[in-house]
Amino acid sequence: MVRFGGKMAGQLVSLGGNGAGQFLAAAAVALLLRLFSGPGPALMPEDESPDDEKNDAADDDSPDVGKVFPVTIRWSNITCSLSDKSSKSVRFLLNNVSGEAKPGRLLAIMGPSGSGKTTLLNVLAGQLMASPRLHLSGLLEVNGRPSSNRAYKLAYVRQEDLFFSQLTVRETLSLAAELQLPEIASVEERDEYVNNLLFKLGLASCADTNVGDAKVRGISGGEKKRLSLACELIASPSVIFSDEPTTGLDAFQAEKVMETLRQLAQDGHTVICSIHQPRGSVYGKFDDIVLLAEGALVYAGSAHDVPLTYFSKFGYRCPDHVNPAEFLADLISIDYSSAESVYSSRKRIDGLVESFSQQSSTILYATPLTRKEDSKKLSRKTGVKGKGKGSWWREFWLLLRRAWMQASRDGPTNKVRATMSIASAIIFGSVFWRMGKSQTSIQDRMGLLQVAAINTAMAALTKTVGVFPKERAIVDRERAKGSYALGPYLLSKLIAEIPVGAAFPLMFGAVLYPMSRLHPTFSRFGKFCGIVTAESFAASAMGLTVGAMVPTTEAAMAVGPSLMTVFIVFGGYYVNADNTPIIFRWIPNVSLIRWAFQGLCINEFRGLQFDHQSSIDVETGEQALERLSFGGRHIKDTVVAQSRILLFLYCTTYLLLEKNKPSYQRLEPPCHEQIQSQVQLEPLDPDEVKQLQQLDPPPPKKDESNQQLESPSVEIRPFILEGL
Repeated sequence: MVRFGGKMAGQLVSLGGNGAGQFLAAAAVALLLRLFSGPGPALMPEDESPDDEKNDAADDDSPDVGKVFPVTIRWSNITCSLSDKSSKSVRFLLNNVSGEAKPGRLLAIMGPSGSGKTTLLNVLAGQLMASPRLHLSGLLEVNGRPSSNRAYKLAYVRQEDLFFSQLTVRETLSLAAELQLPEIASVEERDEYVNNLLFKLGLASCADTNVGDAKVRGISGGEKKRLSLACELIASPSVIFSDEPTTGLDAFQAEKVMETLRQLAQDGHTVICSIHQPRGSVYGKFDDIVLLAEGALVYAGSAHDVPLTYFSKFGYRCPDHVNPAEFLADLISIDYSSAESVYSSRKRIDGLVESFSQQSSTILYATPLTRKEDSKKLSRKTGVKGKGKGSWWREFWLLLRRAWMQASRDGPTNKVRATMSIASAIIFGSVFWRMGKSQTSIQDRMGLLQVAAINTAMAALTKTVGVFPKERAIVDRERAKGSYALGPYLLSKLIAEIPVGAAFPLMFGAVLYPMSRLHPTFSRFGKFCGIVTAESFAASAMGLTVGAMVPTTEAAMAVGPSLMTVFIVFGGYYVNADNTPIIFRWIPNVSLIRWAFQGLCINEFRGLQFDHQSSIDVETGEQALERLSFGGRHIKDTVVAQSRILLFLYCTTYLLLEKNKPSYQRLEPPCHEQIQSQVQLEPLDPDEVKQLQQLDPPPPKKDESNQQLESPSVEIRPFILEGL
């Protein structure tokens, strides 16, 4: 394979160009070969041996589609700190947080803004973005064993609902099912599985409606949130993480979404969500809650009236007819209205954090820990299985179908692009109307060809940089789930956009060419359209590279046109290539504007005769090309150069996407002091529970008027909380 690739690279390089072009072409061909190579063999989880796999071969014969295996997640001493290099200070995002999530129960992480809710959720899901300034430590166990992301299937529903807008709800789920469940070969079985998901999540009524976006109205916000859940549920995950699922929804839609999460928990999933301040009916759906304040743990245990009883022991009683969630949010929030209120609220929160940390030694869990034999078996069953090399082409065809539906159905964008192409051609054709063959027409022809090259490139670039960064977020999310590899996606996107992308330069050329009366032969018209179409594809490839390089659409819209401006300056019209400073002479060689302008000029001026009256006038088109330093060049040179630029940009996009894929922070073991302070939580016998409950003193009585701002002044002693 290496010899073949090197030979092919050498043949491509021999088409012409300098040393830099040869190097770029060879590198591009080598990366193209890597693009077509399939993914490697699936790796076995670190804590699993081949012998264990053989022993359970009989259990793995039956497909696991639709089955949910119970998973209990327990975390302790989770500490996440963020260092500031300038001030050399350390800020704790999470400080010694512990808790547990069980199958069949809905756990809500609550707290004010900045309390660490999303950080804790990302840590538990293994989705905390890596940073050299972050330090993450603690213990995370799954079914009593050290956690590994490959040990169980998980789903992560983010705040942003990102989809391909031109696909219907049913098509979105069907394609996701085909990508994530290749073991379901039957179309009938897959359709039945998708229909069950649609009915389960209340999406049957909008199944054939486009998802929509800001340009085209589609399904509602609540339906998009439930569609996000449906896409994550396709692989039957054991654990579902949801980051503030009610954000941006009205009260009714928020309750519908939380009711869906509750039903999923009742089906056996372990559901963990972060939520800011739910309404009373939503709070009633929680089985367990975790309360955080400035990264510290205030309470972790059963929901409903249990936390109210717990805080009443310190004199903080929830008034009647008050939403418990609002009472808890006010209790653990800092009031910044004055210095006295800040001090009082911090003192109250510090006291509650300290009291809960002291009483964690006597917390009783309602269910015992899973036995290690069972957890080992569950870990193997719920492990994510890798895909073989044979799935590369299958992924390619599925992604090609999706990319074609998205590109061909995007009516508003295509209409705008078509209108702008025709309108700009009419404007330019009116300005350069029916040029003759006088001496002044030489400058007019050069100006028209330069404007045509700039307009074509900028139109393709701005469209791509405005769309691709958003699509990249969807691709990163799907690749993180292992739905497909990068190679099939990128190749399918490029092929699917060829017909649509070629239509607009052809419209532009078909209107402009006869209006301006350029070289009136059909072969020259065909070459004109071919050059501007190739330039359009190169500009789109440049937009992909910029979109893969920067993180946001706004940054891409700033970087892309700036780079194109540099290519315009060195495009061959404003600065002659022979007069370019030595340190900048490499820029014209990589400027797609220059190569398009050169090809258009050769196509237009070669063989053209101009009217002349003196010996200093330009008589032929070849003389005009000599003044542009294009003498002795051929259209073939333009085609080869544009092909090299196109191939190099595509391969650069592939490398950037591969390099910039999300990386997540690794959970380090806790320090020695944390391990010594960690309490081993074991289930107690009922007799021991009764003895400890007799030692628990009754809650102290305090006045209702002083209970909201005063910190507990009573002596704090350990007590029992059942059901945590």
